[in-house]
Amino acid sequence: MAVVETSERHQDLVDELIRDVEAYIQDADRELLAKAFRFAAKAHEGQQRRSGEDFIEHPFGVAKICAELHLDEEAVAAALLHDVVEDTESTIDEVRDEFGADIAQLVEGVTKLTGISFQSREQAEAENYRKMVMAMAHDPRVILIKLADRLHNMRTAEYWGRQKQMQKARETLEVYAPLAHRLGIHTVKWELEDLAFERLHPRKYQEIKTMVAERRAERQKRVEEASSTLQQEFEKVDIPAEISGRAKHFYSIYEKMAKRGREFNEIYDLTAMRVIVQRDGEEGIRDCYGALGLIHSLWKPMPGRFKDYIAMPKLNRYRALHTTVIGPEGMPLEIQVRTKRMHLEAEYGIAAHWVYKRRRGAKVDEAWEAWVQQVMDWHTDETDPLEFMKTFRTDLFSDEVYVFTPKGDLKTLPSGSTPIDFAYAVHTDVGHRMVGSKVNGRIVPLHYRLKSGDFVEILTAKKGRGPSRDWMKVAASSRARNKIRQWFSRETRGETEQKGRESLEQALKAQNLPYRKLAGSALLAQVIRETGFKKAEDFYLALGSGKLPVSQIVNKVLQRLKTTEVAEEATVPKAPKARETVASESFGITVKGVEDVLVRLAKCCTPVPGDGIVGYISLGKGITIHREDCPNVKALRRNPERFTEVDWDGDASKSFRVQIAVDAWDRARLLEDVARTFAEHGTNIVSYGGVVEDQLAKNWYTAEVGDIKDLRGLLTALRNVEAVFDAYRVTPT
Repeated sequence: MAVVETSERHQDLVDELIRDVEAYIQDADRELLAKAFRFAAKAHEGQQRRSGEDFIEHPFGVAKICAELHLDEEAVAAALLHDVVEDTESTIDEVRDEFGADIAQLVEGVTKLTGISFQSREQAEAENYRKMVMAMAHDPRVILIKLADRLHNMRTAEYWGRQKQMQKARETLEVYAPLAHRLGIHTVKWELEDLAFERLHPRKYQEIKTMVAERRAERQKRVEEASSTLQQEFEKVDIPAEISGRAKHFYSIYEKMAKRGREFNEIYDLTAMRVIVQRDGEEGIRDCYGALGLIHSLWKPMPGRFKDYIAMPKLNRYRALHTTVIGPEGMPLEIQVRTKRMHLEAEYGIAAHWVYKRRRGAKVDEAWEAWVQQVMDWHTDETDPLEFMKTFRTDLFSDEVYVFTPKGDLKTLPSGSTPIDFAYAVHTDVGHRMVGSKVNGRIVPLHYRLKSGDFVEILTAKKGRGPSRDWMKVAASSRARNKIRQWFSRETRGETEQKGRESLEQALKAQNLPYRKLAGSALLAQVIRETGFKKAEDFYLALGSGKLPVSQIVNKVLQRLKTTEVAEEATVPKAPKARETVASESFGITVKGVEDVLVRLAKCCTPVPGDGIVGYISLGKGITIHREDCPNVKALRRNPERFTEVDWDGDASKSFRVQIAVDAWDRARLLEDVARTFAEHGTNIVSYGGVVEDQLAKNWYTAEVGDIKDLRGLLTALRNVEAVFDAYRVTPT
């Protein structure tokens, strides 16, 4: 799309925007901003808003808000272009060609999903939010542009129909204002809340506005008197500070009146004051506490109204000291104390990050980046859109509790958190091994709701038992619920995959087809690829979960068999010879009711720690350990009296031999990469072999592993090797 010169009637807008950006970026890229404006003006030419003004006024308004947030030129340019893909014939590729990948990525991040049919409006909404979350996890400027877009739309909401006003206002209060709060952008949050409140409850809005206006002069006089007194005291002790009144926003007044059942006169912080100390860094923090001490020496503090957000910042990194005192004339006076930097972060939140990272190539604030990633941890792997939406909203609205580890480290958790949430906040493995908890030295149930100031100790087992499904009902944080859900997904993944392999085996045998010949053949590999799966693991998971009909695969195999022959199955070497019979302790096996008994591992099924096992008393040979699913066990069940209970106790001093098959598309250095993977997992290869048929390399290995967990980790790593199609344990059938 050709970019044309800006028309004279729009030149004033371009100049105004460039002046706004140059106010905080001296060497701003004027040409980029002008070019983005020209592109947007051309794309939206002929379009009008409901108000009757040119459509370009909207992207210009959004860009102005981004400039007020002190965003960089790329973000301001993306704000100008944010609607061109969604509302015009321009494509994202055209934006990328004209402005580069970074700006195109920002534009794509704020563009709604179009051209996709959804089952419901709720699903479409959830998927659009998910897209936004994924984009802002990569680049937080996406959400800043989105918030600016919503803020400008709410400022001009009177031109929408009543139903749309209500819907957008409700969405603003439920999603966008809490999102601004989560990101610490209070200047945007407050305006969004007041604008939405005005649309949803116009009569209540006017009542509160009138009540606030009636007493404004009286409040201002009180604040001015207190400010004058405080300023004189600060000068005496050399604490340079700027003192100002702080307006209370209408929606927060309404919330306190409606949700907490308070009268208008009971809201203390209608009369509020802000103290911004002029020094920053450690000196500034000392000044904050010095100022607080001075305030409390002048006026009596109200009990329970002091909050130290400097020592214990909020999740959105908000820092300040809050106190309410009995001020002049015996009236409550709320005072906030913070440094200049804290004030900037309180007003602009995550946007303040760019103010401190203005110079090109400046070092990234790693702590901030880590926090952004934590905030973006909103079920990005959640497959159910409605569950995603529920978690998304819950996380936005949650307040915080501040609790401590036994060593005194502070952990900030969502309100309503339990010891389960604390355990997963410390480390995923701590959560998985958790068996109980102590709070302030006393054992408490896992459903105990943590309170600020609690000291929490997690009691763990040596071996990871894994979480209980009931924990999902108790956990309050999305992190804990995610980790619990992921654990169960992993645990059932192996079972589902095995179920898929068995269902295919039964279906092929029902057609009198040789499963063992087909299982590792190039023919089946081609069928799997034809159905859209690059990895055999994903294919068997789809079969096991019922998402892919087995009959469909069998039909495809039969069609191919009509035109080709199945390659002769490569002979897998026999299982390693059974090792000498040794004491049960060497294998880490306990035999119920007997100590120091001789055992040996069955060579037919080669069990490893973690497999379900049974013990069979072999005459003159001690106890033979079989896997529970070993085909030979079925035959041996004719003598049930010769079976005895056995179990792994986790203290094996020997390694265990298993056979592993690796099927891969043949390529140079394949064997080298596979062997390296074995070595990286500390697995010794005892023997190996293989053949290549129709470009499919079929290799097998006898390897020594520690337990089933090691084996699963090895198989996962092998499946991730380039060109590897499938890797699995060879077991008798």
